[in-house]
Amino acid sequence: MIKPQLFFQYLKKEGIDFYTGVPDSLLKDLCFYISDYSKENKHIIAANEGSALSISIGYHIATNNVPVVYLQNSGLGNLINPLLSLADKDVYSIPMLLIIGWRGKPGLKDEPQHKKTGRVMLDMLKSMKIPYKVINKSNKPEKIKAITGHLINKSKKNNSPVALIVERDTFEKYKLKNINKKKYPLVREKAINIIMNYIGLKDVIISTTGFTSRELYEYRKNNNQDHGRDFLTVGGMGHASQIALGIALHSKNKSIYCFDGDGSIIMHMGSLSTNGNIKCANLKHIVFNNGSHESVGGQPTTAHEFNIKNIAKNTGYDLTLSANNEKQLKKAIVEIKEYKGSCFLEVMISNGTRADLGRPSSSPQENKKLLMSFLKK
Repeated sequence: MIKPQLFFQYLKKEGIDFYTGVPDSLLKDLCFYISDYSKENKHIIAANEGSALSISIGYHIATNNVPVVYLQNSGLGNLINPLLSLADKDVYSIPMLLIIGWRGKPGLKDEPQHKKTGRVMLDMLKSMKIPYKVINKSNKPEKIKAITGHLINKSKKNNSPVALIVERDTFEKYKLKNINKKKYPLVREKAINIIMNYIGLKDVIISTTGFTSRELYEYRKNNNQDHGRDFLTVGGMGHASQIALGIALHSKNKSIYCFDGDGSIIMHMGSLSTNGNIKCANLKHIVFNNGSHESVGGQPTTAHEFNIKNIAKNTGYDLTLSANNEKQLKKAIVEIKEYKGSCFLEVMISNGTRADLGRPSSSPQENKKLLMSFLKK
């Protein structure tokens, strides 16, 4: 185990001072320290992992220095295209240190969406010919420094990417100092509870990954409702709205609600243009915007710095609304429920999640079968 500040200072001695990536719960303590102590323009939380890698390529070209790209291993899919078609030694030959959180490691309990990636990750890196080393909480700081130094030297020598795989609890706890300061009357769970009072018995909900799906599942459980009308997008961050669109286009007799998040929207923002231009009349897209990646630690997104509702409007949604308190939310949900056309609602919320929030007890396959059966009705 190593203190984030020691690791940060070690990388600095190695000439590394630029970081970009997408937050990960296993790396959150390191990411918190990077957020608090990186100089201006030396740390960028990217829209997705491929974007982070591309930013790092630009940084190297401008400075000839080695960048760090951090990510959860589930983000490898977003990373592969620029990694192999740009950064690879056979193309532009870009040195960089990938720091990857190992979710779903075989033999350890984890969420179902992490099992496959956790099982095949090392084989993926081998097939891409990315040199890697694994560190964990049993390693002393000196060993972690030696392993990291070996990888950095290899990256510099070969002008190519290398990967440091980080297991759970490798970094000691660190509390983020510079937290999101914007406050709104609602938190996500309260907003979901309000909206659920207006959801009809024939309505379907597609919820994004993280706390949103867990809170929806908890609502159904606490109110003795079945889960057959919901699709919990437990993985595939950024893709919930496209799953919702695919269902909505072929289930015209039902209203399809997408419960989305600001980090998810930003990760694949091009989806808004698809939804807006298709103008699916039974699609109701609701985004809970707390300006942060709350499910993996609360690191900020850029979503409080621009107007998501206006972007949705300009991409073609028929009706776009916003709400930042209970009264506005109740009014808006009634309006989109009755509106005959594609709808987009942005709900401004503060961070806040119950410590005792449960997790789904049913499997994704069970979830899918129940929903498919309901959609036939």
